[in-house]
Amino acid sequence: MSPILVRPVREQLEHDRVIRLLQAKFKRKYEVGMNPGVEQSAPVGTGPSSVVFPDLVLTSLERGHRLQGIIEVETGESVNHLEALAQWAHFSRLRAPFHLYVPAGMVDVARRLCEENQIHVNEIWSYHAVGDQIRFTLVHRSREVAAAPRARNGARRPSAPRRKKSARPAKSAAAARKPARKPVRSQKRK
Repeated sequence: MSPILVRPVREQLEHDRVIRLLQAKFKRKYEVGMNPGVEQSAPVGTGPSSVVFPDLVLTSLERGHRLQGIIEVETGESVNHLEALAQWAHFSRLRAPFHLYVPAGMVDVARRLCEENQIHVNEIWSYHAVGDQIRFTLVHRSREVAAAPRARNGARRPSAPRRKKSARPAKSAAAARKPARKPVRSQKRK
């Protein structure tokens, strides 16, 4: 249970709205379990003492349903020292990427709490409302995630950008050897 036992109603509605938007965003790529409000329908962990209930649980669509990521959404009231120690610290110890979503005005506080308490967060995202829409912005990515991505076989992917193919067909070898013809100019007759 969260140290924030009862959020203000307006913040709880905002919290649940952000969770539902993220669930819709990730449902094409992952199987998404949600724990909005006081619901506890998507647990992570084994054993009665190690089970946690993050806001979103991302698992693979494949048969094994392997854990792919954990997302925790916070509001202005819930970005605090107690929340960091009670939830974020446990989520960061799991063997899946941990992503934290906080209001735009609380990014510096969230970063400071993570640094002070040695909480490893793969990504910190900020969110803010623009009219009826909520916009998400990536504000922090851990060094391990920012490092060059690995191919499936473990080799590094090439870092040089790939060249774009031109729309013109390539010249044949014979055409490349011939010098280009100069256009013939017709002379005017008097």
